[in-house]
Amino acid sequence: MATSRALAYLESRKNITGGVCGLAGLVLTFTGAAGPYWPVVVAGLYGAGALVAPPERPPLPAFPDASAQLEAVRDDFEKLGTYIADVELPPAAAGRLTELTGLLAALLDPGWVAEVLAKDPDGVHTLARTVRQDVPEAVDTFVRTRWWSRLTPGQEPPERHLERQLGLLHADAERLAADLREREARRQESHTRYLEDRSK
Repeated sequence: MATSRALAYLESRKNITGGVCGLAGLVLTFTGAAGPYWPVVVAGLYGAGALVAPPERPPLPAFPDASAQLEAVRDDFEKLGTYIADVELPPAAAGRLTELTGLLAALLDPGWVAEVLAKDPDGVHTLARTVRQDVPEAVDTFVRTRWWSRLTPGQEPPERHLERQLGLLHADAERLAADLREREARRQESHTRYLEDRSK
């Protein structure tokens, strides 16, 4: 621990700046300007240099980038698929859920869509929230509420809420897909303009 601190100090800005100032003190000594007090001059200049040097900046934390996060979302999507397979849903809600999971699978599938998505942290966040929170909560809430609705007939069926929730989540995923498509179209157009300008 102490050795690593000593090595870190040797490479620090303070030591380097102090060393440069100490060398300046040695130059003063060899020119005769420091006189008999040259050790004090060299040490003083080293200390002054070390004091005025800018402090070390701590290294930035190494957070996973969007592509690594996307890989984690893929793993969680597989877990979600296992969970959904064990849940019994009414036909209409099951159809909506199948449409939604199909679209999510297409967005998460390795390929050009995932490559574009890996450059979009907001898109990855939207997908992660849908896979990890929104879909499981919607399905779980339906499963819990369905049991209670049997005891209190006459209320709006919980499957209608589930269908609406899945429809809204599907619309979010479609919006994300449209944004990615539009971004790639803009990229292609800008490349065409660049080539046209270059050929003039």
